Amino acid sequence: MTHYITFPGLFDDILTVPTETFFGIKIYAVMIMVGFLLAALYAMARAKQFNVDGDIVADILIFALPAAIIGARAYYVIHKWDYYSQHTDEIIKVWNGGIAIYGAIIAAALVIVIYSKIKKVDMLSLLDLGAISLLIGQSIGRWGNFFNAEAYGTTTDLPWGMVIRKSIQTTGAAVHPTFLYESLWNAIGFIILHNYSKKRKFKGEMTLLYIAWYGLGRAFIEGLRIDSLMIGNTNIRVSQVLAAVTCVLAVAALLYLYKTKKGIPAFAVEGMENAEEIAEVEKQEVSEEMAEEIVSEAEETDTEEIHQ
Repeated sequence: MTHYITFPGLFDDILTVPTETFFGIKIYAVMIMVGFLLAALYAMARAKQFNVDGDIVADILIFALPAAIIGARAYYVIHKWDYYSQHTDEIIKVWNGGIAIYGAIIAAALVIVIYSKIKKVDMLSLLDLGAISLLIGQSIGRWGNFFNAEAYGTTTDLPWGMVIRKSIQTTGAAVHPTFLYESLWNAIGFIILHNYSKKRKFKGEMTLLYIAWYGLGRAFIEGLRIDSLMIGNTNIRVSQVLAAVTCVLAVAALLYLYKTKKGIPAFAVEGMENAEEIAEVEKQEVSEEMAEEIVSEAEETDTEEIHQ
């Protein structure tokens, strides 16, 4: 299948956009996998700077990919249950379309949480690393919507309005290329979070910044789309509400932690020297705790002797 897409406000050329590549492989799937692989490479490259073992990142990626696919499909099916309850044989047919990024994010986050609990590793640092990496995957993956000629918005007179044609001869009204808006928003978010992460203040900060950044952009962009999942029979968009609520909660949590300074300090391990410094700090903290316990026990003993 082929689409013909134009941007009449920018240029006159007609773009011939196929939906499949060799052997019938969907270009949408290719873009998703390219985004995942680049995100994975980024996470592996920066694992040490987040004081995370690269082998642990690799293990999580193995579980996160299938979980994300299942979560993305489940999220979509749940919100289209009126249809799928009558067509249960189509629930697993993800190749026919119908996935939602929020479902993938929730599932991947659950994998990290469960893995961290079982293996007793630093969950917040893993979430921070995953949050930044996720923006790469989302930014690239959104281009799959371009090749599928989907996830576009309402009509617009803006110069970058996109016209989707079923044939070269047909035409139509220009619409918002919302897939492009979200791709650019995520790319900008990645650049900001990548650079800021080198100076992050506490563990979990990057995760909260990701939620706030993505939620802010998605809340506005989702309002332009015409293919949104709705809450029941209302005109309320599920993802728009979720984006707005999570954004507000993330900002509130950030402000609270910045003000109270109750977050767990984040140490970016750039090399052996920093790692040794961290170990020394932790050792000192343990020594101080032990000293406090000894003093406390001595005071209790003195008190008991006085009473005797």
